[in-house]
Amino acid sequence: MTADGLRADARSNRDQIVASALILFRDRGIDVSMKEVADHARVGVGTLYRRFSDREALISAASHAYLTGLADSVTTAAREEPDAWSALRRFLHECARTGVGAFASSVEPVLHNRIRGDAHLTEVRATVVAAIGDLVTRAHAEGTLRPDVDVGDVARLMTVQIYSRPDEEPTAAIARVVDLLLDGISIGPRSAGSSPSGRVL
Repeated sequence: MTADGLRADARSNRDQIVASALILFRDRGIDVSMKEVADHARVGVGTLYRRFSDREALISAASHAYLTGLADSVTTAAREEPDAWSALRRFLHECARTGVGAFASSVEPVLHNRIRGDAHLTEVRATVVAAIGDLVTRAHAEGTLRPDVDVGDVARLMTVQIYSRPDEEPTAAIARVVDLLLDGISIGPRSAGSSPSGRVL
């Protein structure tokens, strides 16, 4: 048994389902069918419904996993990086690379409404906001972040969605755009990134 009372195989199935929901909600929206989620997770539909009674329960679980992932990402960056600016930079790059904006746009306003009525979601969201707020405060004190940039600005930058052309490498394109955005809120030396081609489309 795992700590939450589930057998190891049941916990593995649940984790696979939530991970698949995160991907499919991000890429295709929350109207994706439960069968498609089950197929993506490589479990039967019956297994999915044993873990989640309906779509609403699955959305709540995916939203909690989404917020928990953000909390882990920002707190890990804060712990491992040498200063607040480096942690903030790492966190925003991770958000763009993992498609935080795409997931957020697919579950809003459902997630916003759920946060207000679900203590578990409220708690983990508060952890994310507090951790970002701490980084913002520290970066201001370091003199690396523009004084007019606040937690709300960082939250908006977290959800930026970046298009890359079919003929370019997505990771490099995303990193380049995030560096440009970071240059706009920083004080001090600009990011050293490679320049893309002059093509627009």
